[in-house]
Amino acid sequence: MFEVIRSYQLDLMLLLCGACGMMTILLLITKFLDKKRKWSLILMEIVAFFLLWFDRLAYIYAGDPSPKGFVMVRISNCMVFVLTSGVVWSFNIYISNLLKNEKGIKIKSKRLEVVGVASAAGMVLAFISAFVGIYYYFDENNTYHRGDFFLISYIIPIICPIIQYTVIRKYKKYFSKLIFSSMILYIYVPIICGVLQIFTYGISIVNMAMVAVSVSLYIFTYLDINNTVERAHDIEIQNMEGEKERMQRLFDQTAKAFVSAVEKKDDFVKGNAVKIAEYARKLTARCGLDKEHCDMAYYAALLHDVGLIGIPDSVIKNEDDPNAWDAEAFRQKPIIGREILSNIKEYPFLSEGAYYSHERYNGTGYPEGLKGNEIPEIARVIAVADAYVTMTSKKRYREAKPDFVAREAFVKGAGNEFDPEFAELMVKIIDEESQDKNHDDLSVIEKEISCRQYRSSISTGIPIEGNVIKVKFNCELSKDAPNGFSAPSIILFDSYDRRVHVDKKAITAYNYQEFAEVWFDDHSISTRARRIREIKLDAADKYDKLNPGEYEIIASKYDDHIRLIMRSYDYEKEDIISLTDGSTSTYIGITGENCDISEITIDKTDEVVHSEDIPRISDEISYIDHMESDIKNIQISQTRSSTTDGVELRNKLRLNFHAMSLPVANFIWHCPYIVIYTSDNGQVNGDNYREYALIKINGESDLKKEYADNNIIMKKKDTFPGWDEWKAQNKEGVECEVSFEKKNLTVITTTENLGIYIENTTVINDTPGKIYVALTGDRCAITDIRVR
Repeated sequence: MFEVIRSYQLDLMLLLCGACGMMTILLLITKFLDKKRKWSLILMEIVAFFLLWFDRLAYIYAGDPSPKGFVMVRISNCMVFVLTSGVVWSFNIYISNLLKNEKGIKIKSKRLEVVGVASAAGMVLAFISAFVGIYYYFDENNTYHRGDFFLISYIIPIICPIIQYTVIRKYKKYFSKLIFSSMILYIYVPIICGVLQIFTYGISIVNMAMVAVSVSLYIFTYLDINNTVERAHDIEIQNMEGEKERMQRLFDQTAKAFVSAVEKKDDFVKGNAVKIAEYARKLTARCGLDKEHCDMAYYAALLHDVGLIGIPDSVIKNEDDPNAWDAEAFRQKPIIGREILSNIKEYPFLSEGAYYSHERYNGTGYPEGLKGNEIPEIARVIAVADAYVTMTSKKRYREAKPDFVAREAFVKGAGNEFDPEFAELMVKIIDEESQDKNHDDLSVIEKEISCRQYRSSISTGIPIEGNVIKVKFNCELSKDAPNGFSAPSIILFDSYDRRVHVDKKAITAYNYQEFAEVWFDDHSISTRARRIREIKLDAADKYDKLNPGEYEIIASKYDDHIRLIMRSYDYEKEDIISLTDGSTSTYIGITGENCDISEITIDKTDEVVHSEDIPRISDEISYIDHMESDIKNIQISQTRSSTTDGVELRNKLRLNFHAMSLPVANFIWHCPYIVIYTSDNGQVNGDNYREYALIKINGESDLKKEYADNNIIMKKKDTFPGWDEWKAQNKEGVECEVSFEKKNLTVITTTENLGIYIENTTVINDTPGKIYVALTGDRCAITDIRVR
């Protein structure tokens, strides 16, 4: 390696001199460095440049006996030894400036002062050596030779940098990693090369190393500044984002404060604007739009009803039916809203959302009667979100509607009143949120109620399901009841909100059905129950004796029959109650007359109820007692509570059947469903069950992506009678046909029912052994099933 350097030494020196000169020029035009630091770097680059330049001249004129050679050899060698100490001196200045100026440290380091004096003395000694030959001498051929005290010349270049290192090490925390690394290289690379130089006469590896690390010092400085600029840029971006977030919070708070002020005009819309805005954001997010578009939808929805501020209170607070309202006054709301929000010119979408949010997809809305995609997208989103919150909120003229009533409105209104894409997304949101809600949450049951008049207070409904449930409470009877009667009782009922209702509008809104009222004695009243059988018990051996004032209910349900054990201190009985059918939910509402009920506790046991646990007192109401065809008839009381046997799908298959929605069916999805799946035994929910598609004949689908990709097309043909008539005809009974075609792992399912055409393509992602189809549904009967 040394021989290669020796051979190309002059070229390497020239190359390094050029690099050093280039760094000097770049430093001169650099504006991002501290002035003193910049000039100390320029000084170092100039010293390094001339060090190597004179070293190169010394090699060029070595052995040249001419007068020019005589002068050049002596000048160049003198300058080499002077500038070697000069490198140490200039680096000392660089360290001092770096600490004092850039880092703001006012330091007087004795060590740096000693290095400064020593390096200056080294330069003086080098001049003296040129005349007295301490370090070197020349022979008669003008050739350079090391002197007896040559090694003294290495004291300054080696010892002083080590002292400088101790200073750098002490103040390491004030330097970036890049600058610290560059200074370590600057110190130790020449020292290492200096040691090698002692044993490699004729090669200037020390001087070349000094120039190389001088060049590297600029490169590291540039990289450090680049990092500093990047960090400053990041900080600036963070500050800008922080400022943007602060402005966003300010706008959010201002908008909500404004909306809150507007909502004070109507207590029944309080808080609705925020709910609508949140659902608008969810809808846009599900469309795959970015955060900016989601925020736009959020704030447009939040402020879309500000025009309410211009509607007279006499119109807003009209207690009559909404049909009697001043429709023309309400039609001014979007116009007023646009006028108010158009002043926010930075966000034109706000006024757009307020003005067009009452347009309807079929063109029946206002103020302009736009249709379909003529309505701005943001307004179509708001229309869906607004409709959901409005339906599920209480109004002056009606109770809040349950989620599934709103769900049906979107299924029926998709492509008619609402944008079909956003209506479908709203249905999915409702389904997901319904799964998260515990509709039979026991924690909402009151712990105590006070009943003065008959049924003046009734607890939230306690669900009776497939497990035995035990309810206990204490009851303090009134000794001076006005009518002389004081006792607790229970009400058996069903409603969407688990509440007992007497108002006609609420009964309709929540589909309230009352089956019976039962007391803790030999009294009971049947309302819609088919039959009640009551037996007084002598259960002292079976149950623990209750204390005076203690009451217990042990309830169980199987299909359309309920068994109640009613216990008090002095009376125990069993009531068997047959309901109209097994499709309805049943709740217990605790109430009474002239009594105070407290310490209500509920224990849902692990005891599962079987058919033999409850004696049947009424015949089962069956809607499938018809002649069977290829597959056994099924009656489906609850969602997918019963399923036909599976039919293997090989190539083509057609299923024909008769379907009838049960009398308790209320919604359009109370109809037959088609299941495509695989399992080891060919049955739904069998071993290794995998479901590929669930298609409802009303055009909905539950298309799981875990094992297959589905694409469903639903069209309403001219023969479609409308959803109300569609439901009515399904209750009377309809003939259905479903066709399947399998090509490799693709299944195409087609069916048409009362003008609803469905085509679903299922692409299966795994490789099942066999593919099966089966029929199921919700609150419907499927009979006369034929396989073709």
